[in-house]
Amino acid sequence: MVLPVQVTYRKVRRTEALDRVIHEEAAKLERFFERIVSCRVLIELAHRHRRSGVPFHVRIDLGVPGDELVISNEPTLHSTLLGREAEAAEKSFELDVDHKTADRAVRDAFRKAQRRLGDYARRKAKL
Repeated sequence: MVLPVQVTYRKVRRTEALDRVIHEEAAKLERFFERIVSCRVLIELAHRHRRSGVPFHVRIDLGVPGDELVISNEPTLHSTLLGREAEAAEKSFELDVDHKTADRAVRDAFRKAQRRLGDYARRKAKL
């Protein structure tokens, strides 16, 4: 079965290469659970910071019979200082390396989705 995938981009330019990565990764999900009803993927710029590159936020909503699994993959900051306090302390925020490119962020989000879907399938098998 071909999994229907809906992709939404926010503040990110759509590219065929990124679309291909998303559809390839979504197709792999069927190995973990064959009865996926829908797959919605959101890719957006989470923040813009002048010293840290461009972080990407990826959210995957998987529709399964009777439930929906939501996987949210956000970039992490190594420093906990936020706002004006950070600027005053001149702390530089450093992004997790995996989220500096959109394709890496997408692959990481789908790895999380595979684990969650595998857990869901095991729970359903026990019932």
